[in-house]
Amino acid sequence: MNRLPSLADADYHGRTVLVRADLNVPLRDGVVEDDFRLEAALPTIETLRRAGARVVVCSHLGRPQGIDPALSMRPVGERLAALGGFAVTVAGDVAGPAAACLVAKPGDDVILLENTRFEPGETKNDPDLADRLAALADAFVMDAFGSAHRAHSSTVGVAERLPSAAGPLLLAEVEAFSRILGAPDRPFVVVLGGAKVSDKLGVIKALLPKVDVMLVGGAMCFTLLAAEGYGVGDSLVEPDMIDAAAEVLGSTVGSRLSLPSDLVAADRMAADSPHRVVAAAAIPEGAVCLDIGPETAERFAAIVGGADTIFWNGPMGVFEWEPFAAGTKRLAAALAGGAAFSVVGGGDTVAALRAMGLADAVSHLSTGGGAGLELIERGSLPGIEVLKEQAARTALPPRRPGGA
Repeated sequence: MNRLPSLADADYHGRTVLVRADLNVPLRDGVVEDDFRLEAALPTIETLRRAGARVVVCSHLGRPQGIDPALSMRPVGERLAALGGFAVTVAGDVAGPAAACLVAKPGDDVILLENTRFEPGETKNDPDLADRLAALADAFVMDAFGSAHRAHSSTVGVAERLPSAAGPLLLAEVEAFSRILGAPDRPFVVVLGGAKVSDKLGVIKALLPKVDVMLVGGAMCFTLLAAEGYGVGDSLVEPDMIDAAAEVLGSTVGSRLSLPSDLVAADRMAADSPHRVVAAAAIPEGAVCLDIGPETAERFAAIVGGADTIFWNGPMGVFEWEPFAAGTKRLAAALAGGAAFSVVGGGDTVAALRAMGLADAVSHLSTGGGAGLELIERGSLPGIEVLKEQAARTALPPRRPGGA
């Protein structure tokens, strides 16, 4: 298998480098709400600037259907500039005349292209868009792990047309996931939460034979509980997934999957709903369960605290509502108090840890929830494979001894 080329392999001095970053951040009233992905993108931009490169950055933002001013990259550019301490100029288009004109002008500013999904050909890996993106630069750096599972023009198409490398963020993500997928230190514990079994069934099947214990909470646990014959009230269930869940539970490794023994049941789906702890075997009709119960939280926490390797994706309940945050908080505290190598992914889980001030207690906080799950399930991603295929490119001279 070809290794991933890195920034250390080439000399970028005097070159224009297109960086595919993951700047898909939440906005509220035109203001960036969470800096996590912007902060993660900065080291690559700063490394290239120190190396003497002109940096052009592209990213998608949301899922616009055509050009949507509410999803313009302008507020992202403003926040990126404030965090990085350098000037950022946002182009008037993705890879059209405005972008080409900006790139052609000399300057020290970072150029941020408009939302790549303003181009209808982006998600189709349109060759024309890939050609126009490639024409803006001398080299390409793929650093958007959160988009590496998409074969788009800005992730795969442009990498097929330019000398390409993986950025430091992408390399760190690949290294972290390789560690848990290779020969992890044991006990190896996986924690899965979130809404749907259908989103994670492939991951469950891929990881269950490799783990010592898989802990499942969140709404996805109710389809598994239903497959075991439990009544789950009005909690979220995917009826068409019950047979698949039963197949997993009945497999030779099904005993490694641990479900809640108690839950926090509410009268309705609301932050102020009356709630109580109930046994998993005695969920009342009409109740909706919104968190794992205290007995389950302590049992899961003890397992997490004794692990040597942990992968966690998905909260244990509706952690945004304080009455239903205890399960997620207890597991986060157990992870922070242990010495395991830990990889945490998924926007909600990352947000929960950051809100608790525990982000620094995690060995690797992943920028890609869906990408991480697909990497586990498939073993690789389109945005990674294209870099391996281009590893033999030598269009750029090698890095000079003592270079930045």
